[in-house]
Amino acid sequence: MSIFKRAKDQLIKFLLISSKTVPQGLFELSRYCQLFGGIHFQYKKEKGTLIAISDGFKLGSIVTSGKDEKELDKNIKDAILTFFEIPSSYSKEASICKVGEKQGEYAIA
Repeated sequence: MSIFKRAKDQLIKFLLISSKTVPQGLFELSRYCQLFGGIHFQYKKEKGTLIAISDGFKLGSIVTSGKDEKELDKNIKDAILTFFEIPSSYSKEASICKVGEKQGEYAIA
């Protein structure tokens, strides 16, 4: 993630905290997980790259990739934040985590 994007996200967080609000996407993500459970992903490997594609996601599709499992996990979490328009500076508040090792499901903690 670029320095510019991180600085922009921190500025957005600072402005929202000073106005005592949080991004709407946090509520939308929470509500989605309450209604439908976690977001499931199917994995496939192409030319040495792992690709994750959301499976049964009610709001569209999320697709991301990584060179290994650790990078893919980070990219899936970032893609979920991006889909719900949550600045990356709110990743701790979103608490997105993988549910189980082999299930390929992500939900909020």
